[in-house]
Amino acid sequence: MTKLTKNDVLHVAKLAKLPLTDDEVDKFTDQLSSIISYMDELNAVDTSNVEPTSQTTGLENIFRKDEVKPDQILSQDAALSGSEEIYNGYFKVDAILTERSDK
Repeated sequence: MTKLTKNDVLHVAKLAKLPLTDDEVDKFTDQLSSIISYMDELNAVDTSNVEPTSQTTGLENIFRKDEVKPDQILSQDAALSGSEEIYNGYFKVDAILTERSDK
């Protein structure tokens, strides 16, 4: 069984920018070691006669040609007709981005 060290877990936590308590480090050391051990078991399986596959359902994407249907296009006036606030031919909405507070 592959056993990870506390330093391994702390390194992964640092990469993921996760602050961990000592209890969490102990807990995750055991859990991640168990996961790595399971991967070792999977690596021991003989897959030499298994054909690689990317999916198993046989489904395929069906694409259609991208075409413009002039009779289904709104004019700019028609698109803007339901809005009360318009500026330079665009919808006027409240700002969703404000000054950053973390600076």
